[in-house]
Amino acid sequence: MAKAELTFTDINKTVSVTTGTRVIDVSEKEGSGIVYGCKEGDCGTCIMDVIDGWENLSQPSVVEDRILRENAAGRHQRLACQAQVLGGKVVVKPA
Repeated sequence: MAKAELTFTDINKTVSVTTGTRVIDVSEKEGSGIVYGCKEGDCGTCIMDVIDGWENLSQPSVVEDRILRENAAGRHQRLACQAQVLGGKVVVKPA
């Protein structure tokens, strides 16, 4: 399987991930400060800043785009629960 690099600047850690992996899954495992409230019905809590490698993430879905707009997210912000690493290097931090 193809691999990619995912860096969390808040914990200064880079990990190798399988392409197609969602950022939130790795974030939780590695202890990054990207939080989420999906289980409590609080969509939009996992917004993260994409510092580098924007082009190496999956495109936002219609639903993700709507949630980002509703939360006045910035241009380089994504939902960690939706963004999949597709290859290369991606650098993120909690918003």
